[in-house]
Amino acid sequence: MFVADLHHFLDLPDDVPGPARRMARHLCSIVRAATSGDVGTAWMSSLPCHRRPGNRPCPGRIIVLLPEPPAAIHWACSSCADDGLISHWSDSPYDLRRRALAVAGPVNQIATTDEVASALRNLPFMDIDSERVVFGIRADGGRVVLTATDDELDELIRLVVADVNHQPNRRRQQRMAAAFDALSDAQAGG
Repeated sequence: MFVADLHHFLDLPDDVPGPARRMARHLCSIVRAATSGDVGTAWMSSLPCHRRPGNRPCPGRIIVLLPEPPAAIHWACSSCADDGLISHWSDSPYDLRRRALAVAGPVNQIATTDEVASALRNLPFMDIDSERVVFGIRADGGRVVLTATDDELDELIRLVVADVNHQPNRRRQQRMAAAFDALSDAQAGG
């Protein structure tokens, strides 16, 4: 079990080795995913396991359980034995819990792909509501499901379009264009 204090992974200096930086990104993503869901309910996120048993990517996904603060977030891989606890996550920049009641409209459940989910997680300049939608993408059997209201979906599409239009990296531009197509098709069908 990997036990981590999130404060140790915040504001890392530039000279931190790559493995520590990747672990920090992984733990911050887990906190984002856990805090985008409900308290006290374990669920399977779309986050892939970062382990490489036998030098091959683990096929598992990260299952998260958000307790009442200040208790530690528990996470585990759905396939391998990787698991851990993350403490001191509450009120960090990666804490996506709602701070006030929100009025929700009709909810769309959009089946998407791992590639689209990965591209959306890397969108720059997301507001906290968009991050909550993106990191709340769940794995459900063989599917990856994004749940969003019409307004949240509109905002996500706007962010994807902005990224596609200002993206100098051609490969990333293609990944974001695929994400745009998937979200637009879902919006047109909804």
